[in-house]
Amino acid sequence: MKPLNGKKTDLMNVKVLRLALPSIISNITVPLLGLVDMMIVGHLGSAIYIGAVAVGGLLFNILYWNFGFLRMGTSGLASQAYGRKDFREMASVLVRALEVALGLALLFIIFRHFIADVAFDFIDTNPEVRFWAEKYFHINIWAAPAVLGLYAFKGWFIGMQNSKIPMFIAISINVVNIVLSLFFVYVLDMSIEGVALGSALAQISGLLLAVVLWAKFYARHFLRFVDRRLLLNTVGLGGFFKLNFGIVVRTMCLVLVTSFFTVAGTKQGVVVLAVNTLMMQLFTLFSYFMDGFAYAGEALVGKYIGANDKFNLKEVIKSIFKWGGSLSLIFTVLYGLFASEFISFLTDEPDVVTESAKYYFWVLAIPFAGFSAFLWDGVCVGATAVRTMAWTMIIATVTFFSLYYSLIEMYENHAIWFSFVCYLSMRSIVQTIWAKCNLLRM
Repeated sequence: MKPLNGKKTDLMNVKVLRLALPSIISNITVPLLGLVDMMIVGHLGSAIYIGAVAVGGLLFNILYWNFGFLRMGTSGLASQAYGRKDFREMASVLVRALEVALGLALLFIIFRHFIADVAFDFIDTNPEVRFWAEKYFHINIWAAPAVLGLYAFKGWFIGMQNSKIPMFIAISINVVNIVLSLFFVYVLDMSIEGVALGSALAQISGLLLAVVLWAKFYARHFLRFVDRRLLLNTVGLGGFFKLNFGIVVRTMCLVLVTSFFTVAGTKQGVVVLAVNTLMMQLFTLFSYFMDGFAYAGEALVGKYIGANDKFNLKEVIKSIFKWGGSLSLIFTVLYGLFASEFISFLTDEPDVVTESAKYYFWVLAIPFAGFSAFLWDGVCVGATAVRTMAWTMIIATVTFFSLYYSLIEMYENHAIWFSFVCYLSMRSIVQTIWAKCNLLRM
């Protein structure tokens, strides 16, 4: 096959951007749900409400984050079926993901009191915060089918090379959340229960919108492939769980490392804890943008693997790395110029602002250390190389904790940032070796 000319290269870039940009917008809207809740309760006249929403939000993050395979696994399998033009498998992937999502959500609802008791005993907050956090939790938990169902739909839509629908759903959820929460709190005077109810109904409205959009744009192609045998196919469900076990391991390691920043910070005082928390927001902001290109990689890599198109498979990897590298350079420059302004925007505590200046150079290292880790994750999801993802994260996590505990006594808080940069770099190195030895030799 002849090398790509300029037009074909431009076409590949358009395909990547068409998937990446809506995903970036969707990612940016994700924290808005929690932010809106926090802003509303922040004006209810008591810090107790803020603490309750923070504790309740933490519990939901832990509860849902470990089931991210419902999005990632669905995306990889659906995109490969799309590349093969296998309509039956495309339908099967969505049905399996929704079955698992709704089954897990049902378990959450059935055992909600047990989950709440164990979690709040572990968090060990003061009685008044716990009282309101439990109210927030017991209302919001009824949205579990919507939250997990939306994971499945989002992954499937991305696999179908469509990131605009997830973007539209994410924006709609936030609009509904703002309107309902304000109405319940300020018109019906429902306090924190109104915030929880608004969030729950917003998620449910998002799932209903996903079903409506699926029915409008996809039902005529796929509905005939959904039958009773598919719904009761335990072999297919077993394969779905087996395939996604690696993603579960990867997510658990990810949660362990990121959560450790809070644990380590508490041991070094309130100021250092605040510094680490705020500076991690710089990493989180960067991740929202980089994940957009990772999602594009998921969709297009899976598509070309399914179609056995080795040439375009390599070209899409080149394209996402070109965009990712450019974006990491932009973030490095922005953080170099405006990191102090960003921290000052988040807090006006002089001790925190002053202390954070000691760690700015670590933030400059994060974009280049981490961008390829995000992109290779997207490639692995599209290639359904979940074992590679799991082993990569295990190696990187062991590296992180080994370095941290070796350096903490001598370098104090610098140890965790150095370890984190090495953790990101190790993910990049291991997956680059895997890709060169396997995927790029296809």
